[in-house]
Parts: sequence; C-alpha cells; structure tokens
Amino acid sequence: MAAVQALAEVEPSDQVSSVSQAFTHGVFTVGLRYRYEHVDQETVNYSGVPFEHHIANASTLRTRLQFTTAEFKNTFLTLNVDDLRPLASGNFNDTRNGKTGYPVVADPKGTDLNLASITYTGLDNSTIVLGRQRIVRENARFVGNVVWRQNEQTYDAASVDYAISDKLQVYYAYVDRIKRIFGPEDGIPAASLNSKTHMFDASWTISPALDIMTYGYWLDFDEAPELSNRTLGLRLSGRIGDSAAMRYVAELARQNEYKNNPDSYGENYLHIAAGFDWHDLALTAGYEKLGGSGNQPAAFGQAFQTPLATLHAFNGRADQFLRTPGTGLQDKYIDLSTKALGGKLTLTYHDFEADADRKNFGDELDLFGVWKIHPQYSLLAGVAIFDSDADFLADITKVWLMLSADF
Repeated sequence: MAAVQALAEVEPSDQVSSVSQAFTHGVFTVGLRYRYEHVDQETVNYSGVPFEHHIANASTLRTRLQFTTAEFKNTFLTLNVDDLRPLASGNFNDTRNGKTGYPVVADPKGTDLNLASITYTGLDNSTIVLGRQRIVRENARFVGNVVWRQNEQTYDAASVDYAISDKLQVYYAYVDRIKRIFGPEDGIPAASLNSKTHMFDASWTISPALDIMTYGYWLDFDEAPELSNRTLGLRLSGRIGDSAAMRYVAELARQNEYKNNPDSYGENYLHIAAGFDWHDLALTAGYEKLGGSGNQPAAFGQAFQTPLATLHAFNGRADQFLRTPGTGLQDKYIDLSTKALGGKLTLTYHDFEADADRKNFGDELDLFGVWKIHPQYSLLAGVAIFDSDADFLADITKVWLMLSADF
C-alpha cells in the first residue's frame, strides 16, 4: 500500500473542547541522536579535484524538540525544531564549514524549524496537511525525508491522503519548497529549493500477494532547472506465505526532462527483486537500473535522476551514486539479514556498472547492525566498503556508530 503520510513522531491525544486545551493536553517529546562517522576516501572525487586529506572524522549530536497539540475540531498542530552540533572540532567537510580539503560528511551545524504543519482529519478517510511536513512515498526511492542524515529533508506543501476504500488509497501533494539536508545556512549545495512540484500516487491492495501502485512526480525547480523532471511509474509487490514466505517487487518508470530543464532526455527505471523469509532469516536478490545515454559519467543531465529520494538506502551505503552517472547505473545486489545478539544484522553486496556501455564502476560490501537496548534507546553500527573500477570514482570506506535516545 502507498506509504501513509508521516505527520509526526507522536500521535495527538483525544479530541478536546477548546484551543487552550489543545495546547495544554499536547505531547512534548525530546530526541537525541549522536553519531560518529569515519570516512577514508582516496584523493579523487567526481570533479577530479584531489583532497588535502583523505580521512574525515565527524562526531555530531542532533537534538530534536517536538510538540504536537491535542486534536480540536479534528485539527492538530505539529512543531519540530532540530539542533545539530559537532561535539569536537571535526576534521570533515560539512558543506558549510569551509573544510573542503576533507571528504564530505553532510551534517552542517545549525538550528532549524523542521516541521510546522496543521493537520485536519475531519473528512471521512482523509488526512489533509498544510505547512512544513514530512513526505515519504512508498519506499522513499523517489520522494523521502533523507532520514539517515542528521538534518532531515522536509517539504513546505499541501497534501491530501484519501482512502477510497480499505484497499484503494490515493495521495496528492503540491510542494512549494524543499528544505534540504544542507541547511539551515544557505550555500552550495543549496539549503532549500523553491518549487512548483506536483506529486500523485494511487495504491490498490488486491491481496497480500499483490499490491499495485502507480505514481507521477512532476518536479519543477527554477533555481536548479537541471533537477526538474517528470517521472511516471508502476510498481507491483507482494508476499506469499507466513513463517516461510516469498516476497517480490517489480517496478518500471519513465523519466523525461520537465519545464525549464536545459537537457532533453528520456530514460527508464527498472527494479526487480525477489526474497525469501524463513524465521529470523531474510534473503533478497535484486537488480536495479537507472537509464543513462550520456557519453561521459559526469554528464548527469543525461540520466535518470531522483533528487528527492532517501538515496542512502539505495545503491550502496557508501553514497557513491547520489547522482546517477550520465552513462546510467545498473546495480545487482544481494542482501542477507538475520536476528543476532538481540538485534538485527544486515549484510549487502552490490555490483555496479554503467547502463550505456556496461563499463564496471566497482563493487561494495555493507554490514549494519541495529539493536534496541531499551524502549527509549537504540544503537547502530555499520561499515561500507566501496572498491572502485572507474577513474572518476574513489575507493572509499565509511564507518558509523550511532546512539539514539527518545523521551
């Protein structure tokens, strides 16, 4: 089923009889997320510019304060402020601190109004949201909140989520501005993008074995016209069985330039995956293709792009393909996860090559573990190792240790 809009991290309390009660009966939460990120990257990046240093170390703390009012006349308010600070001097390029001689860890310090939205639920089977909100559609492959980074991506938008029946759901959003992970201070890359973007999807759950989703995203950015595109797609997914179950995904999309994009192109997206679950073990094998017809990998405008996606979740955790190379990308992967030591361990292998000429880009191995050590505390540890076979890509190793606490 299409992803239900993630409006807040807490649910509003029951209906109250006045505006003042909506505030006095509201819910206040505090979230702390500490992360250490280590990057060991060779001295070549996309532009071919050498680094002065090939090792970066980032130690950052995100503090999240959120308040959600109780519901008054089927309406509630959500406010969320995030503050991000390095806990040490930090030898890393956060995109704003001027330390361009180091590899990038895109977690710039600052305090930002992350959410400021009004939600109305008074119409049957509908949720209407106005203001700065989270938008995460399906698996976040095309539209997400980039939850991995310390500064979240959110949207100034008006959205409607409507359940026509218990099996059919439609969603529409008009987005006026995207608050990106590079904020709150402006710079390069831009902290925000003004937008005239339309998003639509519809999901029909026929049975657990078959869910059909169709979508259309019309992205329009005056300040970044090279990112403007139109994507139309169809996704089929399902699960067969219980304790021993088969899973599958089959997805196809077509993308063209849109509005004032200076490039003229038309490229396809294809994702096919099959998985098997047995008790605590899950095995998935898949193939993902983002078409590209450019003659050079750096010609990004000639390839299928997903600028609003939660990209860290796709094509390797080392983040070597945050923009699709101009010659496109084919990603053959296998993923194995299991419960271990009271948590979940995931091992993923990727093999990357160009779509246009089938040249090897490299391969990657990712290992992640997540443990819930208390209802309020969780721990994550991970490593990603990318071995490059392409001149324009660097060998890179990243290591993470993250501790989260929510109150």
